[in-house]
Amino acid sequence: TRSPLGSRGLGDVYKRQKEYHPQEMATWHMFSRAPLEVWKWYLYRMGVCGRAEPNRGHLALVEMERLFQERFTLITQNVDNLHLRAGNSPERTFQIHGNIFLMPCADECRETLYPLPAGVSGKSKDQDLTADEIALLTCPACGGITRPHVLWFDESYNEVHFKFESSLRAAARTDLLIIVGTAGATNLPNQVAALARRAGAVLVDINIEANPFSKLALSANQGFFLKTSSGKALEEILAVFKDRG
Repeated sequence: TRSPLGSRGLGDVYKRQKEYHPQEMATWHMFSRAPLEVWKWYLYRMGVCGRAEPNRGHLALVEMERLFQERFTLITQNVDNLHLRAGNSPERTFQIHGNIFLMPCADECRETLYPLPAGVSGKSKDQDLTADEIALLTCPACGGITRPHVLWFDESYNEVHFKFESSLRAAARTDLLIIVGTAGATNLPNQVAALARRAGAVLVDINIEANPFSKLALSANQGFFLKTSSGKALEEILAVFKDRG
């Protein structure tokens, strides 16, 4: 098998900078220059996500899926895996920005998403990868380096890994779109909301402050803006669904 670093040594790929901005680090450009530094940054984030627990909003969405079954689709920008840990099904959960606990081959030799190996752990900000961890972050099929399963700033959505077409199809046929805590800063969520509005869906935006989606909802024939916390609002909406059978 080939080395995941090619002819480069560790000293060549670790960039000794004190801090990185997400817009700089979360790019294919940075990964192509410093793959281990990018992996180290994401393993720090993975450690933070691994210590988090699903909240009341996550659990309400699990109950909604159990209630509506095949009529339910969850489109999430979160990469923290909390929806799946809470109990939503992978089949009905479209992780349109990826999942930090998965890794594909960086060379795209396969479309397979592999779980992070058990021997790879979360990192502190100043902690480098060990040689054993570097060896584990390789593609089982070709032996090349893997990458975090995250949509980067200089990449585009696709169907295979980010459910682009599936999200748009779900939006076009939905009767109700609930938008939760989203600022409207990325492309696909905006397309989903606009398509659902054009299709005549009821739009409900839940957010603690006004945003582009609240304006879109209030401009629709059937739209609502709930200016409150997501957990509280989702529990109340779930209670209404249950009362109506």
